[in-house]
Amino acid sequence: MAALGPDLFLVVLAAFGAGLVDAMVGGGGLIQLPALLTAYPATPPAILLGTNKFASIFGTGSAVLRFARGVRIPWRMLLPLVPVVFLGALGGARVATLVPPAVFRPLVPVMLAVVLVYILWRKDLGASHAPLAITRGRAIAAAALLGGVGFYDGFFGPGTGSFFMFLLIRLYGFDFLHSAASARVLNVATNAGALLWFGSQLELLWLVAVLMAAKVRRMLGWVIFRASLSSLFRRSTRAASPATSRFSIFSATRSSRSRSRALKTTPMPPA
Repeated sequence: MAALGPDLFLVVLAAFGAGLVDAMVGGGGLIQLPALLTAYPATPPAILLGTNKFASIFGTGSAVLRFARGVRIPWRMLLPLVPVVFLGALGGARVATLVPPAVFRPLVPVMLAVVLVYILWRKDLGASHAPLAITRGRAIAAAALLGGVGFYDGFFGPGTGSFFMFLLIRLYGFDFLHSAASARVLNVATNAGALLWFGSQLELLWLVAVLMAAKVRRMLGWVIFRASLSSLFRRSTRAASPATSRFSIFSATRSSRSRSRALKTTPMPPA
């Protein structure tokens, strides 16, 4: 169990900040997970991933409930995709216990940068809600792409909500508000799939997870979100994506250095 101390306080504080970002534009994992990796450099990454998923599922679940009160969520379209992304995340979590996810950390800012460039190029992206007809080909493409994002969420995770939003806008013609609501539904499924594997296979940092999941970290973000329009979503996405990406790079570098120091100071077991 994680000890009470400055590291735990900083992780909970980072979780609150991640809640603000998640409530507005998504991508709070770019703050929350790097904070965990930095605070606990000697802990196996898979344990930290599972701890992060426990905290995240409460935030995404409460966000779905709040969205449902003011937004018409397209359940008929989303429900067939739920088992797809759930199984994708389950598979990703299984791989994460075998392969160090740190090798993929530098790719996350690159992927977010690609999305940012596309948004800047298509300034009308998500500005209007014009759902497209669900054809067989579109449904297959959506299942493949969204399932791939589910696998990524189970394997590493940061930016998953933003990737879901981008694909829902691109594939289904949703605006930012409806894509954000739909992305939260899919994100609950991916969090559940990953948590099922991590929780059944590893001993997570339950005290850290419970404190990170505290409801207070979402309250202020929801107030800000309710006062925002779709145009604010686009501006926030453009501003938040590079900022959270830079934080991820900084935290990843610091985490690697701290892990190296921890390994050097750990005594070798007797032969």
